[in-house]
Amino acid sequence: MSLPSNPPTDGKTDVLWFLPTHGDGRYLGASEGARDVSLPYLRQIAQAADELGYFGVLLPTGRSCEDSWVVASALAPLTQRLRFLVAVRPGLQEPSMAARMAATLDRISDGRLLINVVTGGDPVELKGDGVFLDHDARYEVTDEFLHIWRGLMAGETVNFEGKHLRTEGGRVIFRPVQAPYPPLYFGGSSPAGIEVAAEHCEVYLTWGEPPAGVAEKLARAREAAEKKGKKFSYGIRLHVIVRETESEAWAEAEKLISRLDDTTIAQAQATLKRQDSEGQKRMMALHGGDRNKLVVSPNLWAGVGLVRGGAGTALVGSADQVADRMKEYIDLGIDRFILSGYPHLEEAYRFAELVFPKLPLRATTGRAPSTARNNGPFGEVIANDIVPTRRVGAH
Repeated sequence: MSLPSNPPTDGKTDVLWFLPTHGDGRYLGASEGARDVSLPYLRQIAQAADELGYFGVLLPTGRSCEDSWVVASALAPLTQRLRFLVAVRPGLQEPSMAARMAATLDRISDGRLLINVVTGGDPVELKGDGVFLDHDARYEVTDEFLHIWRGLMAGETVNFEGKHLRTEGGRVIFRPVQAPYPPLYFGGSSPAGIEVAAEHCEVYLTWGEPPAGVAEKLARAREAAEKKGKKFSYGIRLHVIVRETESEAWAEAEKLISRLDDTTIAQAQATLKRQDSEGQKRMMALHGGDRNKLVVSPNLWAGVGLVRGGAGTALVGSADQVADRMKEYIDLGIDRFILSGYPHLEEAYRFAELVFPKLPLRATTGRAPSTARNNGPFGEVIANDIVPTRRVGAH
């Protein structure tokens, strides 16, 4: 079975945004300034990301979120170019059902589905979902799941008997638009996770560690992939707090966590410590739950991770600084960024307007103004008479 082809790293990048189906607002850990994450609000974010030219959006998964497949299915008809990075959950889904869902969503979105393979790292949540396997056994299930899922999506009749999963005469009759199937994204920091990624996936993901940590992790992933005779594309998941000046950005970072008290942070850290995810452990080790140790690298701030699982770091600074830090990751081999910012609607605009012009974007990210816009004013006409001078940032 062949894998989807990957473009070679060319020093350019795609940028994805985030749909906050587990909540959004102006402050972390507080109901003050929070928003009702309704379908109309998610539609606003998705359509803004589509219009601004983001490559796609990530939809989170887990019991703290609205279901990612239902939300993506609702938003796909309301967008045009935007891709949806949606999770399959080995151990929670049967591979045949997951394959039919993926093929259908890829078809009705006209090939705009991306697949995020999520094994899961919280044993307590997983037990609530009926999964009682330890860390490495869950990756065994993921490996078997993807053997079956990939075969089904590629149009094969699948017969498979493994340690955990079994299929006889499995088929997907309605094939996906993307051949042989939508690309598989996978994040796993443990040896077991990296091995599964190397066997099955096209895009290896990491959370936003300092560049040295990312380089070390990518080197391990690259070595594993080369042993399988393949090459990864690499993505990184980060938050962003970008403003016109560095001082404004850091003030906004402090404001974001200004409603957190020590009790809330301690409760969050205790809950996160129960996870057996190697990636989560690496995130938590950056700050140790200490709000005085949050700057972990130039312009890299770990404040989000005080109370949020998963991605816990943010790039903080002026547009030039954030772009420069992103270029450092690009130099390591990162060719796609999955970003978010609070609140997600406003920050989608802010990041695209301030930073897109400073990045080496692929044609698949970013959208030039339409002909109508080029032929008319860009910005409000001054005193009902004077057209503002248009300024465009350099790439």
